[in-house]
Amino acid sequence: MFLDAAPYRSPMADVSTRPVTRVIEATHTLEGAGFGVYRPFPTPALDHLDPFLLLDELEPRVYAPGERKGAPDHPHRGFETVSYILAGETEHRDSTGNGGIIRAGGVQWMTAGDGIIHSEMPGPTMVREGGLSHGFQLWVNLPRDLKRTPPRYQSLEPGGLTEVTGDGWTARIIAGAVLGATGPARTHTPINYVHLTLTPGAEVTLDIPTDHNIGVHAFASHGSVGDPAVPLARSQFAILSPGEGDLVIRGPGPSPEEAEPMEVLVLSGRPLNEPIARYGPFVMNTREELIEAIEDYNAGRFGTIPPMELD
Repeated sequence: MFLDAAPYRSPMADVSTRPVTRVIEATHTLEGAGFGVYRPFPTPALDHLDPFLLLDELEPRVYAPGERKGAPDHPHRGFETVSYILAGETEHRDSTGNGGIIRAGGVQWMTAGDGIIHSEMPGPTMVREGGLSHGFQLWVNLPRDLKRTPPRYQSLEPGGLTEVTGDGWTARIIAGAVLGATGPARTHTPINYVHLTLTPGAEVTLDIPTDHNIGVHAFASHGSVGDPAVPLARSQFAILSPGEGDLVIRGPGPSPEEAEPMEVLVLSGRPLNEPIARYGPFVMNTREELIEAIEDYNAGRFGTIPPMELD
């Protein structure tokens, strides 16, 4: 879906804007079977941004055939995983019998809920031919009364995200309602998840609900966020002040040497304000619930991933 959002852009003279409270440097670490990620949180600098528990940027890298690693079978309970693929492909399979290939521009939104086992491995084309791999995984917490909800699986195909264009910027809306448009993903609690691209000199203003926490992760080039403007470079994560005011993001300066567009993820969500107890792939409210999750997994109550059918 493509929309021209120019009429929805708020005039800066008529609105208040939110200031940046912190800028955090993402850390580089290894995940799964040994692939690199840039992680703004959880880190010693930031445990979480309620209701978001984790954000990993899959390190952009060109792989030789058969070189790309993945995340073999592993369990989850109590939250949702959202995989957004920018380049390459990932093959997903889980213990509910769901599965498929997530290709560039696509999203897999998996509600682990009561418990699921899944795998995230390189897709067949990546295994056979190699190539560039890049993307994100976001963990979204579930409220207490939905921790044990039945697992749910949403597949958003490439081209299926809501795309909005303005003066020098483009927004891909995965979830939520911003810029006069709504993303296709169904969420359990109010959140916005947006991929923004801003050319040099561009500026965009997003009207975010006053009760949302807001974070902005830069993953290409540089620009600024908030008012007063705070510089934001690649692998930096900005946290905005809660309350009244719009979110303002500006691309690189208009100088000829600053030709690379800025790309950011915008995350906003109404905080759950509930206790968080987590251990590896389980996120609950209490230690007792964590122990129960581990016992259920060890007893095989999460099921198993069905064997692949061979042609």
